[in-house]
Amino acid sequence: MMTSLGDKGEGHRETTALLGNEDEGSVQTQTKVLNQGSWTQVSCPCCVSEQVEPLVLIQLSDNIQPVTKRWLISLIEVPERDGGAALLAHPGEDECGDVIVVSAPRCTLLRATEDLGLCKKYHNGDMVAFSYNDRDNFRNVDDMQEFLTLAERQYIVKYELDFLRAQKGQKIPGVPESQGVLKARENICQKLEKAGVIKDIFPLHDKQRLTDLCRNWYSGKQIWGQPLDSIQAYFGGTVGFYFSFLDFYTWALVPPAILGLVLTFLLPGGGSGAGVVKEQAGGVVEVDDSPSVSGHMVQAVFSMLWSTLVMEFWKRRSSSLSHRWGLLHLAERFAEPRPGFHGTLGINPVTGRLEPLFPEWQRQLRVGLVSVPLVGFFLGMVVLGMTGFYHGEALAQGFHQDSGSLFSGALLYLPSVAHIVYTNMLGNVYRTVAMQLTEWENHREESSFQNHHTTKVLLFTFFNYFAVLFHIAFYKQDLPLLRKRLASLLIVTQLVNQCTEVVVPFIVDRFFSAPQKKQQEDDPNVDKLRAQRSLPPFPGLFAEYIELLVQFGYLSLFSCVYPLTAVLLLLNNVTEIRADAYKICKLFRKPFSAPVSNIGVWQTAFEVLGFVSVMSNCWLLLLSPRVREFCLEGGISGRNIILFAILVEHVLILVKMILAFMIPDEPDWVRIKREQIEFHSMQALGQQKL
Repeated sequence: MMTSLGDKGEGHRETTALLGNEDEGSVQTQTKVLNQGSWTQVSCPCCVSEQVEPLVLIQLSDNIQPVTKRWLISLIEVPERDGGAALLAHPGEDECGDVIVVSAPRCTLLRATEDLGLCKKYHNGDMVAFSYNDRDNFRNVDDMQEFLTLAERQYIVKYELDFLRAQKGQKIPGVPESQGVLKARENICQKLEKAGVIKDIFPLHDKQRLTDLCRNWYSGKQIWGQPLDSIQAYFGGTVGFYFSFLDFYTWALVPPAILGLVLTFLLPGGGSGAGVVKEQAGGVVEVDDSPSVSGHMVQAVFSMLWSTLVMEFWKRRSSSLSHRWGLLHLAERFAEPRPGFHGTLGINPVTGRLEPLFPEWQRQLRVGLVSVPLVGFFLGMVVLGMTGFYHGEALAQGFHQDSGSLFSGALLYLPSVAHIVYTNMLGNVYRTVAMQLTEWENHREESSFQNHHTTKVLLFTFFNYFAVLFHIAFYKQDLPLLRKRLASLLIVTQLVNQCTEVVVPFIVDRFFSAPQKKQQEDDPNVDKLRAQRSLPPFPGLFAEYIELLVQFGYLSLFSCVYPLTAVLLLLNNVTEIRADAYKICKLFRKPFSAPVSNIGVWQTAFEVLGFVSVMSNCWLLLLSPRVREFCLEGGISGRNIILFAILVEHVLILVKMILAFMIPDEPDWVRIKREQIEFHSMQALGQQKL
C-alpha cells in the first residue's frame, strides 16, 4: 500500500490550486526531509496532490514491531466506511523506525469541517456553517492551505485518529495477547497507548510560519497589541482566546491602575505612607497609612463596577472573535464520543450511530453523591490545614516568648514550612483524585469533561489562595495585616513568576539548547521532524488561567485595602504576554487546540469572583478603622452600621445585575450573523432532505 502520490490523477489540475509563495515554500521546507513517494495512496482523484503536508507525528515505542507499524498505517489510510481514519501516513525515514507522520486528504478535511460545525466564507463573503454537499459555493475550497488554518488541519487529523474504533474483536499484530486484544467499538489509539505501542501524538511545527509569527508577536519593540488572527491560525482557538483575554484584561487594568495611583499619592491619607499619626497608651506611636474614608468608598465601588463591566465587555469581544474565526456554530454534541467515554453499545437516538451509551441520570448521580462530597472533604482539609497553621504559629510564638532561645526562634518557621508541605501534598493528591473522579463521571463530550475537571481544581485552588486572606480580613479583622500580606503576595509572586517564566526559560533556551539547535539546523542529515520530539510537551493553559484568576481576585476582592494592586498587576502582565508567547513558540512542542467559541468555564469563574467582590468590598469597607471611626463620630450605632452595610451590599448586587442585563453578551451585528448562520443551516438541511 506504500505507493507514490506523485502521479497526477484526473482531477489534479482542478483541485490543486496554487499555494501562495510563502505557503508553498513552507510546505516544501516541511516535506524536504520526507520522501514524497512513501506516502500512502489516496483513492479519491480530487485529493491527489504533488506536495503532501506533514501535519502530525505519531511517536511509537522504541521496540515497535514492523508488523504492528504496518497494521497501524493500514488503519490510518483505510476509508472510514471500512473502519479506518481516511488519512495519509508516512513511515518516516524507514519502515522499521519509531515514527509515523500523518497528513489528511482534501475530502477528509472537508467532511470533518462539517462534523465540527466550523463556519467558513461563502461565495458572497458571509460566514456560513460549512456543508460538504454545498462545498463548491465556499471560497478557497480547493486550496486547503487557505480554506483551513494550520491548527484546524492538525486538529482534524487528531480528531480522526481519536475516533478510530475497532469494527469487531481482533488481536493487534506484534503485541502480546495480554495487552493486544481489541473489543468491538473499542478506541484503537487509546488501547495502543495503554499497551505502550504509541508514546505520544503531537502536531508538527511549521518553521517558516513560526518564524514569521515570532517576529510579529514578541520579537519586535511594540508593547501593546498582538497578532491575534495569526495566533489563532497557527495555534488554534484555545490558545487564541487565551491571548485575546490576556490582552483585553491587561488593557482593562489601566483605569484601576490610574485610580490606584491617584488615591495613593494625590489624596490625603491615601496609603502612601504619609498617613495619620496616632498616639496610643504607653507612648506608642502608630502610623495609620490606610486610605481615607472617601478613598475606601471610591475604590470599593469602583472595583465592584469594574469587575462587572470587564466581564460583560469581554463577552462581547469574545463573540466578535468567535464569529471572525468561524467558531459560532460548533457541533460537539453530535460528534463521536470522546476517546475515554464508555458505556453499553447501542444506537444513539439523535445521530443514529452505533456508539457507547451512558444514561445522563447515572452521571448526575455520580456527580451529586460522590464527586461533590469528596470535593467538599478536600476543601475541609484545606481549612483544617489553615487552622492547624494558625494554632501551631500561636504555640511557637508562645514557646519563643517563654524561652527566647535560638532553638525556639528557629521553631517559629516550622508552622509555615509544615503548612507549605501539607498544602503541596494535599494539592498533589487532590489533582489525582479530581482527574480520576472526572474520568469516572464518564462525560461524553471533551468540553464537558474539561469543564467538570477544571471546576474541581478551581475550587481547591480558590481556597488555597484566598482562604488565608479571608481569614485575616473577616476573622482576625486586621486590615493593616491584610494590606501587608496582599502587598507581599503581589510583589513576591510577581518576582517568582518573572524569574520562572522569563529568566529561567530564556537562560535554558539561550545557553543550553541553542548550541544543539544550531547544530541540527546546520546538519542537513538530521531529521527535523524527529528533532521536535526533544521538546517537552506543552503543559496547557490551566496554570496561566489560574494566575489571571488569582490576579482578578486580588484586585476585585481586596483592592480597596491596597489601591496599588492594579499598578503591580499591569506591570506584570505587560511582560507576561511576551513571556507566554516566547514559551509556547520556543520551549515546548506545538499543542493540539480544539475549536472553541470562548474561554469556557473560566468565564464563569471570573463572573463568580465578581459577585463575591460585592460582599467582600462592602464588609471590608465596614471593617476599615477610619470608616468605623467616622461612623462613631457621627453617632451611628454598630447595629445600624451593619444594617446599612447589608443594604448597600444588596443595592450594589442589584446594580451589578442590572448592568449585566443592560449590556448584551454579543453585539447586534454578531447576533444577526449567528441567526443567519442558523437559518442557512436549516435551509441546507431542508435541501438535503429534498
